[in-house]
Amino acid sequence: RVSAMLRLFVGNIPHACGEMELQHWFEEHGHSVTFAQVIRDRVTGHSRGFGFVELQDAWDLKATIEQLNGQRLSGRVLTVNAATPRVPGSVNHTAA
Repeated sequence: RVSAMLRLFVGNIPHACGEMELQHWFEEHGHSVTFAQVIRDRVTGHSRGFGFVELQDAWDLKATIEQLNGQRLSGRVLTVNAATPRVPGSVNHTAA
């Protein structure tokens, strides 16, 4: 089970970016990653432009967010925040 305390939401990911590139980008900034996921459209398989990263150590999640939020990956400014757990039964308003 993924710990919500270690999980980050990453928004505005370049559409060509995959899981390995996202993980590598975090590791280049000094963070050990145990899991990286880029969310893809169920029909087309194309990136939806956001994903999640699970850090190995949450010793200072706030500092990680402050360091990486607003940084660039392949020319795009990323949004990095603490991930909020899904609420069972909630409606997904982003679905087309």
